[in-house]
Amino acid sequence: MKAAVFQGVNKLLTVEDISSPDPAGPHDVVVKVGRCGICGTDLHISEDPIFGVPEGAVLGHEYSGEVMAVGAAVKTVKPGDRVAVNPLASCGHCWACRAGDFAICPEMIIGGGGYGQYSLVREHQCVRLPENVSIEDGALVEPLAVGLRAVNLAQISKGAKVLVVGAGPIGLAVAFWAKRMGAGEIAMTASTDRRKDLALEMGATTFVTAGDNCVEDVNKALGAAPEIVFECVGKSGLIQRCIEHVAPRGTVLVAGLCTHPDTFSPFQFVTKECRLQSSIFYTLQDFHRTLNVLESGDTCAHNMITDTVSIDDTPEAFEALKQRTTQCKVLIEPWSS
Repeated sequence: MKAAVFQGVNKLLTVEDISSPDPAGPHDVVVKVGRCGICGTDLHISEDPIFGVPEGAVLGHEYSGEVMAVGAAVKTVKPGDRVAVNPLASCGHCWACRAGDFAICPEMIIGGGGYGQYSLVREHQCVRLPENVSIEDGALVEPLAVGLRAVNLAQISKGAKVLVVGAGPIGLAVAFWAKRMGAGEIAMTASTDRRKDLALEMGATTFVTAGDNCVEDVNKALGAAPEIVFECVGKSGLIQRCIEHVAPRGTVLVAGLCTHPDTFSPFQFVTKECRLQSSIFYTLQDFHRTLNVLESGDTCAHNMITDTVSIDDTPEAFEALKQRTTQCKVLIEPWSS
């Protein structure tokens, strides 16, 4: 099969022919990949050794496809089923896995495989797509579930004033869910306004281009300081900025993945009596809730998809996303030429 293969930190992906997987284990499932999103975490993996991804790995954890073959003990899916893949590969039988909380399974690893034509996963990672949810939207389930988990952990009260820092796919997913979970005014801020229209489509009620007076600008847009601030970028200094933004006794929810040391002002954090909460993964229930919303006909998240590329074009598209770009969510279509 054809795949875009990781060659190590700060090296280009290469397109290669590699062996197709087989369902050797009793609970193994082979998925024919239909679409896979290029995630910001994949870009970080290619530049930062902290992730420890080995050379020769096939990245890609935001994907959907069709079940092609299953192990002897698989009961919940069959060949021909269309599925979204939960990439948290875990043991499948501990108490956490039985509860659908794969992230805290002692054996959990973040799987990949979506940058190839076929991928090998475990039965419990497969979530069947409803008939009216497209393969394209199936590839959005994972990033949307990330946003849902963050919003759940933030404990948004009805009518709350919310600020989302960052207009990437995760920030947009947070706005999507915050609106649907009862938030009142939702401001989004980013360094440029190139995603302003998309932010407003996804759920934000106002957009503020970050500048020297960003705190004042956001407070003016919302009518008061935000009770909940989501950090959805993952760069040093942004936790401090969020603490500056948040109202006293508010919540700063960190969903951005920063791999570098960071600092913030304990004095300001303590005197505001604010809560600092992190979020990175999701539960199986988050996947199902996301699919329920997509099945209901709520299609605005589809607007995040701004381009679709072949595997042959993946290395170039991957590198382009490391720079400022007009793209939002680029999908790989492994079977296109």
